Amino acid sequence: MNNAFGKMLGLLGLMALLLLAACSATGADPAAKGQQGTGQSAQAGQAEQAKNTAEPSASPAAEQRVVSTTVAITQMLDALEVELVGVPTSSKMLPARYDQVTRVGNPMSPDMELVKSLKPTEILSVTTLEYDLKPVFEAAGMRADFLNLTSVESMNNALKKLGETYNKQAQAQAIVDQFEQKVAEIHAATAEKKKPSVLILLGVPGSYLVATEHSYIGDLVRLAGGVNIVQGESVEYLASNTEYLQQSNPDVILRAAHGMPEEVVKMFDKEFQKNDIWKHFSAVQNGRVYDLEEALFGTTGNLYAVDAIDALMGMLYP
Repeated sequence: MNNAFGKMLGLLGLMALLLLAACSATGADPAAKGQQGTGQSAQAGQAEQAKNTAEPSASPAAEQRVVSTTVAITQMLDALEVELVGVPTSSKMLPARYDQVTRVGNPMSPDMELVKSLKPTEILSVTTLEYDLKPVFEAAGMRADFLNLTSVESMNNALKKLGETYNKQAQAQAIVDQFEQKVAEIHAATAEKKKPSVLILLGVPGSYLVATEHSYIGDLVRLAGGVNIVQGESVEYLASNTEYLQQSNPDVILRAAHGMPEEVVKMFDKEFQKNDIWKHFSAVQNGRVYDLEEALFGTTGNLYAVDAIDALMGMLYP
């Protein structure tokens, strides 16, 4: 997809991020289904083991009044054993540590009065919401920190920063080490294999976008050895151009459903059945179209990254 086309459609992709960020906070996760991801379980175990080596907090816990406004950040802080005074409102099952903690509203639109009433020393959100939320927080007389979770590498950097901020360096490093070990294993396992070309479709109720290599799922595909058919763009998502996509003829098509997963999967099925162009894709002809589980494949980085990469390996290298 050429740069001129990408620039014209970049604004649409950016606007869609707002909806996607909200979607990340409302879908079901493995914990809610009673299925704890193996990667997250291992991370929690390593963090538990590492806590005995961590130095005491430099400040009394009572002085830290932290509000987390997204589910992914809340899960990360739980793994680091950081206490919170505010967490997002979500249908996802949040860590039990925060069962009695105040819910402050949807990640896309936190209740500013409620957040302010908690007298936070720090408020945490994600960079995909910074453009819209930063001025809102400032207008309410508060400053928020926006973590970059658009890739595994940026998530690792955010974890390390959180570890330093809350004196939980050992726990943070244990999680980062596991991510880095998994990536190294994947690189070794795929070094001699042909890299499959991949199209990633990100669906929300009523429409879908194409995810570039700069999106979180695009980064997971890259780490798993796949090659995104969309190259040379600077945005995370683009509007779909099926004629161009068919010309690229990817080996694999990944469909990520967010917001209302069951409804979006039905939308995808209807699109692939009624739009004649899809039957000309090699991926469709060869049965290599996969629906990604929303619990593992969020729109921002999260602690299920190891499980997500493992799942991708079975799709890219059947």
